[in-house]
Amino acid sequence: MRILLIEDDIDLSKALEEALNDHSIIVDTCSDGESGSYIARTNNYDLLLVDNILPKKLGVNICKELRNLGDKTPIIFMSIQDDVSDRINFLDSGADDFISKPFSINELVAKIKAITRRSYEIKQNIITLDDVTINRENYTVHKKGKSVYFTRKEFMILEQIAEKPGKVITRSEIMDHVWKKDFNQFSNTIETHIRNIRKKIDGKKDKKIETIPGRGYRIKRKLI
Repeated sequence: MRILLIEDDIDLSKALEEALNDHSIIVDTCSDGESGSYIARTNNYDLLLVDNILPKKLGVNICKELRNLGDKTPIIFMSIQDDVSDRINFLDSGADDFISKPFSINELVAKIKAITRRSYEIKQNIITLDDVTINRENYTVHKKGKSVYFTRKEFMILEQIAEKPGKVITRSEIMDHVWKKDFNQFSNTIETHIRNIRKKIDGKKDKKIETIPGRGYRIKRKLI
């Protein structure tokens, strides 16, 4: 999952980025409303986490702009403003939820997961690829019943490809989902991660991930 955090408190922004990374959430950050609105409109995110009181443009105005453009990306507001009237204002602007500062990271992660679950088709918690099982809830992979260690990015790539059997997932889609916006698109990092994933889940004759030259990767439909 990749989200955009628009927050002008740099220390809080860094702390949230580190904490969310531990929950396999990739975070792009921005510290003012104008830049945040532009980045949100020109990139694909699973969710936006937005402070309301921002330099150059308020969070509610960012939200209104996006909704007026038909952008349905889930938005969670963060604010010390906690009156009922403030919450109503946030929701009326098009936000999906609100969290009051200060908050616990566990509460925030729970809200993010709940909202993204509602925003997409209901996803099964377990994906099965023959003798390999992928557990979305606890970020684990098992092969023939035995736990296999996956790095955070390896898990995110495998999950992204495996959840759409038969569909080609492009390098650009993988980059948008797993890496931050400043990722070098000419790097061979994706290929290296795919190679490592294959070593962990493939058998001698059982090749689960196909490379589609010039396009990307896909899981063979018959394996699901």
